[in-house]
Amino acid sequence: MYIELFLTQVLNGLLDGVYYLLIALGLSLIFSLGGIINLAHGAFFAIGAYAAILITPYTGYFGALILAPLLVAGLGMIVERTLFTRFYRIDPLYSLLLTFGLAMVIEQGLRWIFGAAPLSYAMPDILRGQVFLGDFIYSRYRVFLIAVAIVAVAALWVLLNRSAFGRIVRAGVQNPDIVGSLGISLRPYLSIVAGIGIGLAGLAGVLLAPIYSVHPAMGAEVIVPAFVVVVIGGLGSFWGVILAALLVGLTKGVLIGVGLSAYSTAAIYLLMFLVLLARPRGLLGERILRFE
Repeated sequence: MYIELFLTQVLNGLLDGVYYLLIALGLSLIFSLGGIINLAHGAFFAIGAYAAILITPYTGYFGALILAPLLVAGLGMIVERTLFTRFYRIDPLYSLLLTFGLAMVIEQGLRWIFGAAPLSYAMPDILRGQVFLGDFIYSRYRVFLIAVAIVAVAALWVLLNRSAFGRIVRAGVQNPDIVGSLGISLRPYLSIVAGIGIGLAGLAGVLLAPIYSVHPAMGAEVIVPAFVVVVIGGLGSFWGVILAALLVGLTKGVLIGVGLSAYSTAAIYLLMFLVLLARPRGLLGERILRFE
């Protein structure tokens, strides 16, 4: 029985790593291409959860799973066009202050509209119940969540590595001046990348809404671990962020599984400290010329 409980906690830790991953990939993309430190990313995670609550009565859960991230992505593109675009060529500190203020505005706006009390969001009946693998039992919904996250990450990888759009984005991350000298404007790509990155945060919000209570400050709770994942993985590295998310989730799950849950959060920051001592660019961080 102890082994089954331990494995359950490890899987729950990896589940945390999965939704950190969805948020961290968007953070990494937006910063790598535009130099924007988006502290409001967690707020869009919360908007995704609240959007699911509003949409589900009309479309059902699976409709909300599609529509809510798209709405959040559209909102992200509007924010990029009206706010982010003013801060691309100046010190990233200014974008940090901007997005910190935006996060506060969104959080207080959600509190004003929906109230401060946590809201519950029921998972669909078809995803209730347990999955049995011998003596091991795990939530069917959590298995579904992991599967959706894997599909989303795989789709993003294909977009970035098997399309003309992805080739331009990757070239823009490394050296936007060369891309500009070829007559290619990065402005529309910046808008699309912001939409994709923020839409992934919205997707994470929808997926996590049935598991955790939905409240205005939920974004603030997830943004710091997501930044830790980006730092550990390394700027500009798709696989580095994936590896870091799995390591963070595994570290958290193992410590909770052995009864050291009080130290699980501190261990994440210790992991970041140790990685940066050995690899200042992160585990698989790439050399990005314009940040050096």
